[in-house]
Parts: sequence; C-alpha cells; structure tokens
Amino acid sequence: MEVWPQILEQLSFIAGTPMLWFACLTGVTLGILWGAMPGLSTTMAMTLLIGLTVGMSQSVAIMFMLGVYTGSVFGGAISAVLINIPGTPDAVPTMIEGHALARRGEGGLALGTAISASFMGNWVGILLLIAFIPAVLFLALQFRSWEMFLPSLWGIAICGSMSSMESPLKGWIAGWIGLLVSFVGLDAIHGVSRFSFGSYNLDDGVSFIPVLIGLFGLSEILRVLPQKSPSAIPSDIGRVLPSFSALMKYVRPSLRSGIIGTAIGAIPGAGANVASFFSYDVGRRRASPEEQKKWGKGSYEAIVCAEVANNANVGGSMLPTLALGIPGNAAAAAVLAALELKNVVVGPLIQIENPGLIYYIYIGLIIANFFMYGMAIALIKPCVKLFSLPKALLMPLILPICVLGAFAVNLNYFDVYVMLVSGLIGYILHRLGFPLAPVVLAIILGPLVDENLRRALLVFEDVGILTILWERKLGTVLLLIVLYTFYDGIFKHDNKHKNKRGKSKAETQ
Repeated sequence: MEVWPQILEQLSFIAGTPMLWFACLTGVTLGILWGAMPGLSTTMAMTLLIGLTVGMSQSVAIMFMLGVYTGSVFGGAISAVLINIPGTPDAVPTMIEGHALARRGEGGLALGTAISASFMGNWVGILLLIAFIPAVLFLALQFRSWEMFLPSLWGIAICGSMSSMESPLKGWIAGWIGLLVSFVGLDAIHGVSRFSFGSYNLDDGVSFIPVLIGLFGLSEILRVLPQKSPSAIPSDIGRVLPSFSALMKYVRPSLRSGIIGTAIGAIPGAGANVASFFSYDVGRRRASPEEQKKWGKGSYEAIVCAEVANNANVGGSMLPTLALGIPGNAAAAAVLAALELKNVVVGPLIQIENPGLIYYIYIGLIIANFFMYGMAIALIKPCVKLFSLPKALLMPLILPICVLGAFAVNLNYFDVYVMLVSGLIGYILHRLGFPLAPVVLAIILGPLVDENLRRALLVFEDVGILTILWERKLGTVLLLIVLYTFYDGIFKHDNKHKNKRGKSKAETQ
C-alpha cells in the first residue's frame, strides 16, 4: 500500500470512532493528574495504568496509552511550579524556574508558558519524527557502549554545573553522591553484590522514585513547616496563557530544544530527564546576557527550553521503539508492553506485518497533544486553588502522598525507609548549599554510566586507548564535549571569583 492511502484510511477510521477520542481524552486526563502528584513519574503512570488496557481492543488501548504518555509528561510541571516538588524527574528544571515565578504571583503565567511549550514540543517531536526517520534512526544506531557511557556522564556534568552556578564543584559533588548510590546492588556485568551490606533489599539497588520523593518531597516539608511565615503561592494567578507575541520570542529556543529532545529520545536508554536537563543547560549558554541573569531566578525562556525538550522526547522515543523494538526510555517500554499485549510485533517489519499502524500512532500523538493542551488549561485553576492552601495545611496532606508514592514502586516498606532517609539527607544537603537535582539525575543515569563503561572496557580490553579514540570518532567527539563541560564550569567559576575580588578591591580603594 502507498503512504497516503494508509494515512487517509487511518484518519477516516479514527474520525468515525468516538470511543477512540474518549479513550485518548481519558488517558490524557489521568496522565496529567498522575504526573501532578508529587514525586511520581511518567513511567509509574504508564506501568500502573497499562492494566486498564487488558479489556480494550488494540486501537483503543494504543490511543489510551498515547494519551497517558502525553499527559503525564506535562503533568509533572504543575506541582513543580506550585509547590516546588516535581511531579516527574524531568520537571526539575521547570521547578527551578517556575516556582520562583509562582512566589512572585506569576504561577498562572508560568504554567501557561509550560503548557504552550509542551504543546509546541509535542508538535516539533512528531513532525521531526515523521520527516527525519532515516537520519534519526542512523544516529541512534551509532551508539554502542562507549557512546552510551559518555552522554550519561555528560548529563551528570551539565546538571551539576547548571544546578549550582555559583559553585559548579558543589553540583558535581552532589552528582557523585548520586552516582555512588546508583552502584548499590547486584553488578549488571558479573552479578556481584556491591554496597548491600548483606541486606537482600539492597540487592536490586536503590530505586530512584523513593529517592526523588524524599529529596524533593519530604525535604521540602521539613524545610517549610518550621518556618514562621512560609512563602505561599498567591491564589489569584492572574493571566494564564502568554500572549502570541511573547511566545514568538521563544521560537528559536523552541526549535533548538525540540531538536535536542527528539534526538535524545531516539537514543535508546536516554529519557526525558536527560533531554530537559541538557536543553536547559544549552538554553542557558545560548541565552542573551540579560536573560542569563534571570536563569535560576524565574526565566520563562528556561521553562520553554525544558518543557519543549521533554515533550519532544515523546515523539523521539517512539522511533527506536517502533522501528527497532528497542524502547527509547522506560515510558516507551510501557507502550511497547501495551502493544505486545495486543499481539503487535514492532521492529523493522512493522509496516509489513501491521500496515498503517505507524501512521495511526502518529495521528494518535497529534490528537493527544490537542487534548493535553485543552485539559491542562482546564485543570490549572483547580490545581492552583488546591496548592495555594496554607503550607501548614498543605504539607501534612502531601506527606501521606509521599509515603504512598514510595510504597507503590515495589509494594515494599523498605522503599518508604529509603524515602525517609533521602528526605533527611536532602534537608542536610539543602542547608549546606548543595543542589539536589544532580543527585537524582545521577541515580537515574548511574546504571548506564557503570554498565556501559565496563562493557566498553571489556570490548576494548586488548586495544590501546589511541585506537579507541581513532576508531570510535563519535565517542571521541562526545569525550571532548564532556571534558569541555568540566573545563567550562571550572574556568567560568574562577573568572567569576576573580571579577568579584577585583570589584571588592576597587570598592575598597
């Protein structure tokens, strides 16, 4: 069959089946609400809600899961902006900027910008996915163990430098702490137990969800409750959607972030958290000097960079999932599982064995994007009313949600203890001025860093380092970028201190 007849066939089928529209709307709504729950994740939403698809037909189940995927990626921005607790790990950059704006009474506009950016990001991801399938597929196929290790290490490096701009060293130390935690459990190469201290609960490693909930949920509760007059989010949010002229200022950052998010999504194993952190850091470096001063203190451009990237990641992650049968990330793995439940075999022969299915998925992503935009706008004011409650009342209500969220990961009380310990450590790190975002990202990326580095060393055991650098040119370029990131962070930090000392001497004289 030709391409256009297949597309028209899928369009007519979807247009004439109201149940598909209802399934997509339901999935988007549940995804947004789940993503807004503090400390939960897109992956948890996908894996727990996949059970609802058992009794659905193939077409309805696919539309429902695409809706959940699209909605939950945005949903994390809601609690991130309003209560400084990210609903999903990739919402951490949005939290850094959005909550600062919310404290200034601009929470509605911050969320409106996040919604518009998410809408644009989904469009960029879908269009790039359709237009550049061969090129993105070629890029994804170039990544082997050595090339997968370097972007993972790079993600920790850029997260550390951007999270602690005054002292990149503190950000990197926080990243190494998270990296150390990620090494706990059975070694993926030889199956040797590491840092488990004889506890069978630690043999599977430390799950990043309880750590995320503890670092950003419980530590926030511990920090806010003792305050005599904690900062509250104004209930009058004012304007929600930004003007068209305001959005037009961010066209270039949006396109750049969309390309980054789609490309990272196409790399198996790299998720929306890598895309949002990386795009956020690139956006900071490319912003004007005046805009850079706002970075970390409430920048709308920063929100656009992070939200466009993590939503464009949805389209990108579907490419290796559908074309290779290799999930782009954990959430895409849930989509793959839903397809397998309906006896759909994905891979290079998907168009032969399931003609038109890939176009059905494209159309489903577009419909889910429109529903996400509408439902997100409808849910903003109720969420603001809820999260603008006095912190003395709101935080105790969030505590049981944190406990349930940690317990729901593996239905294990041990994860609740991990959450409690992580909360105490997060509170101490915050008091000492260490950023928390690099800890979480390092725990997420740590297994990729460890496993891929050691596998690469085994593969190149009998080959010299110069041969590796010469033969793996893509890896060599990535290595230079990683080294430059560390050099850039140290060099700029030293220059800042020299300038400050120079100014203080001049003022003294």
